Amino acid sequence: MARLILFNKPYGVLSQFTDPAGRSTLADYLSAPGCRVAGRLDYDSEGLLLLTDSGNLQQRIANPRHKQWKTYLVQVEGDPLDDALQRLAGPLQLRDGPTLPARVRRISEPPDLWSRQPPVRHRLSVPTGWLELSIREGRNRQVRRMTAAVGHPTLRLVRIRVGQWSLGDLGPGEHRTTTVHLPGTGTVPARRRKY
Repeated sequence: MARLILFNKPYGVLSQFTDPAGRSTLADYLSAPGCRVAGRLDYDSEGLLLLTDSGNLQQRIANPRHKQWKTYLVQVEGDPLDDALQRLAGPLQLRDGPTLPARVRRISEPPDLWSRQPPVRHRLSVPTGWLELSIREGRNRQVRRMTAAVGHPTLRLVRIRVGQWSLGDLGPGEHRTTTVHLPGTGTVPARRRKY
């Protein structure tokens, strides 16, 4: 059995436990001896980050060959039309090659999504839209590069699901611990903490 921590990473927190530059890290929110991050989340992105004490589980989650679906709520500049959505669904040509096919749909602004601190800059003259976007890759800043490539830069990025694990009702800075039975995929919920 492996220990898996589901953490709602706030905006402006590094996906690591130390930083020589003194920026906020995971250590400000949780103690997880023996656990490593399984699939990073950028400093300026929010949402589900997984940590585990199992190298096998870490590989199953993070290694691109396993093609785990990752789902994001994406606030973008402008209101993407069907053509932009078709391009995002791909394959979409980026500098490092074409993307794998993605799943994308336009959504309303999520009513239960927490406010980001600091908030996204509001401009009266530029509308914004929301997308739900799922990808099976983990290229550096991939979602941001995809939306920029179709003319709709990302303003806010929140990961809500990785494979079979979802953020659920975890608020920013909260986490819960789960036990994963290997090599199966069953999980048993354990505890939840808020800091």
